[in-house]
Amino acid sequence: MITFFMNILKLLQAIVSGIKNDQDFRILFFLLTSLLVGSTLFYSQIEGWSKIDALYFSVMTMSTIGYGDLVPTTDISKIFTIIFTFLSVGIFVSINTKIVLITLNKKKKKLLDHKTKKEHE
Repeated sequence: MITFFMNILKLLQAIVSGIKNDQDFRILFFLLTSLLVGSTLFYSQIEGWSKIDALYFSVMTMSTIGYGDLVPTTDISKIFTIIFTFLSVGIFVSINTKIVLITLNKKKKKLLDHKTKKEHE
């Protein structure tokens, strides 16, 4: 359980670092947040789902997990979901790639700093 919380902390640190230092990350984060807010509002209004259920469905669709426990029932929701999926999957993958790169670059910088420090001793 401790490892889980440590990984959540590392994820949050990478997100904060990306927002502070990376223009592409900021754009992707804005797009991801906008898609999640918009889809959550859409599904809660059109499908009558709670905000949590609508957000849950949006994230499961965006991440391509799709458990199938919630499904759109109206034609407009189905069309919206098709468009949402095409838009969100690429953004979701891109932002996760950025998070991994930020984390790896941080580790690489630490290793280089440590190596440089040892060479100067």
